[in-house]
Order: sequence, then C-alpha cells, then structure tokens
Amino acid sequence: MATPPLAQSPLGIPRSRVRQLLAASIGNVAEWYDWYAYSALALYFSGQVFPKDAPNSLVPLLSVYGIFAVGFLMRPLGGLLVGSFADRFGRKAAMTFTIVLMGVGSLILAITPTYEAVGVLSPIILVLARLIQGLSVGGEFASATTFLVESAPPGRRGLFSSFQYVSTTIGQLLALGIAAILGSTLAKADMDSYGWRIPFVIGAVISLVGLWIRKGADETSAVAEDVKQGKVQRPGLFDFLKHYPKQAALIVGITIAGTVAYYTWTTFLPTYANIAVKFNKEDAISLGTISLFFFAILQPLMGMLSDRIGRKPLLIAFGLGFTLLPVPLLGLMSNSAGSFVTIQLIGMVFLAGFTSISAAVNSELFPTRVRAAGAGAPYSLTVALFGGTAPLIGTAFINAGNPGLFPWYMSGLALISTLVYVFALKETKDQPLQ
Repeated sequence: MATPPLAQSPLGIPRSRVRQLLAASIGNVAEWYDWYAYSALALYFSGQVFPKDAPNSLVPLLSVYGIFAVGFLMRPLGGLLVGSFADRFGRKAAMTFTIVLMGVGSLILAITPTYEAVGVLSPIILVLARLIQGLSVGGEFASATTFLVESAPPGRRGLFSSFQYVSTTIGQLLALGIAAILGSTLAKADMDSYGWRIPFVIGAVISLVGLWIRKGADETSAVAEDVKQGKVQRPGLFDFLKHYPKQAALIVGITIAGTVAYYTWTTFLPTYANIAVKFNKEDAISLGTISLFFFAILQPLMGMLSDRIGRKPLLIAFGLGFTLLPVPLLGLMSNSAGSFVTIQLIGMVFLAGFTSISAAVNSELFPTRVRAAGAGAPYSLTVALFGGTAPLIGTAFINAGNPGLFPWYMSGLALISTLVYVFALKETKDQPLQ
C-alpha cells in the first residue's frame, strides 16, 4: 500500500513543521517588538530621560541613540553565552530564556523614571534595560535561527530562514503601528509625558504570550540531548572559534553590509528624513509602517527563490545594490511622502536578498554541535559594531553638517561584503546540514 503524501501548507511546508515555524516566529515577534519599540519612540522619550536644557537640541536624541548602540554591545555576549547554552542544553530551553529576559527589559523601560524626577539615575536605568534586551536579542538570533533552519524539510531551508525576518518585521510593524496610533491620538504633551510608556507595557505582555507558545515546541538538536545524557562531550564556549575560525570570519564579512543597510532602512530612515530634510516624524513613522508590510511579504518569496537558484546570487544582488544606490537614493530625499516611500521601497527590494537567507547561510556554515554559538556570536558582534552604531553615526554626520557622508559610509561597507560574497562564499543551498 502506497504511503500517502505528507500534508502540506500553501507554501509547500509540511503541516507537521508548521507548529515549529509558529513557535519560533511568534516568540520572535515578541522579542523584536520590544527591541524596536525603543527606536520607534526615541523621538518622544529622549527629552524625558536626559536634560532638556542641553546646549544642542540633538544632544538628547544622540544620547538615546548612544544607548541604542550600547544595547547592541550586549548582543555578541548574548550570541556567545545563549548560543553556547543552546548547543549544550537545546534550542527550546535557550528560546525560553531569551523571551523571559526581553519581557523583563521591556517592563523596566515602561517604569523608567524621568530625569526631572531622579536625575542621572534615569539614563542609568535606561542603560540597564537596554543591556538586558541586548543580551536577549543576541541570544534570540543564535537559538531561534538555528531552530528554524534545523526544523526545515529538505529544500526548504531558505524559506524557513526567511521567517526570521518575517517575524522580526511583524514585531517592528507592531511597534511602529502602536507608536503611530498613540502619536496620532494623544496630544504631544501626553505622548511625551506618559504615552511612550504604553508600548513597553504591551511588550511585556506579548513576551508572556510568546513564552506560552514556545513551551509547545519540539527540540531540534539531537546533539544537545546526547550532551545531556553524557553520550558526547559538552562543547566548550569557544569551540566554534577554535575549530571553525574561517567560518566565523566569513559571517562577519557576510553581515557587515546587511546590518548597516537593515538598521538604516527599517529603523533610522524616518529619523534621518525628519532631521535632515524636516520630514514630519509622524508621517515618516506611518509611511515606514506601510513599507514594512511590503518588506515582510518579500521575505518568503526571496527565501523560496534562494532554495531554487542558490544563496550567492541573492547576496551578490543585494551587495551591488547597496554599493551603488545609497548615495543617489538618499541624495533624492525631500520632505515629500512620495520620495520617502520610493527610496524606502527600492532599498527594501535589495535588502530582502540578504535578510531572507542570512539565518540559512550562517547556520549552513557550522555543524550542529556548535551551530548556535558559531552562527550567533560573530553575527551579533558584527551587528553591534556596524548595525547598532548606524543611527548614531548617521545622526552625528547630520549634527556635524555633513549628512551626505552617511550614504558613502554605507556604500563603502557594502562593497566589502560584496567582495566576500563573490570571492569567499561557497554555495550551500544543496549541502546537507553537517
């Protein structure tokens, strides 16, 4: 008697794997909602946690983005520690830890006192919350991306990988959408005084929901189970670097352009438009939210395309696009909605060539035993150095009267990654996971 075909969803995903996909994605939504709520609300609470009488009006915003960058500095530590934990004790346990940690950080942000009330203690508390969230996000990428890729059926790793940024983008959409709704319904004085706290309270609640959903996931790492039973040796904290240094270095080169482009186009662009060409900040957030829907739709399409034609063609197209386009695109920025949306959508088409497959490319470079730490730590380090500092550098260029230097900075970094894609990266789509 013939075996009936495996039931599949419309995207060709076996229904038995859909539960795994939802567990990683919905928890990831909660993680990234909390992370992005900070940047979405930075323009509102910067004057609450830093002194308003600074000699330059951009000083509070620069300080908030400085703390945004500080949060990124914890991401490599999260990628290393939580990634190693995931390799030793399983992806599911690590993902449970990261979602709890993110909820705690969000709750601290929600109750952060103002500078007027407690003085310098206010920014100190803000830094503490971002350090906690940075540790969580670094660990989330290490554990959730490997979980996604290991859950994929044959020939679908690119598609499963794309849901990392589908869920990331949904989390960002929620953050921006809630910020936009509050900004349009509350008076400016109310938004500045207490309205910015509401999204962080919502974030803590979403984290609880994500925790509940992740409890139903199945473990994907057989090695972690063997470690628990003493059948194989527990991997060391730096085993990925000791045994696979070339792969770790390769991830750095792969990620440089992607992280700068991502945090510029999806996070910093509304602020850039506001302070560079005086584009209305509420309109920028609203239009950015619409653009992110388009970006989310692109992810699975690009992921499936990579499963057919390979990872390298998409990465090369992305790299060339962001080597050649930032200078002319950002040079066309004006205070019109049409120019803002056009610039954002063009960039997102190229950017999706990186975001949709980064989880697959990173995971395919390492064996299961060190995959979470190996894929997570160097990636998070690169994001911290280049992605987390992108808003700070962009704002600093504008503050110095040289906004045109920032797109050149982006293009230079994109060129570095493009050379890596062309000359150093081997095609991995048809290789079985080690």
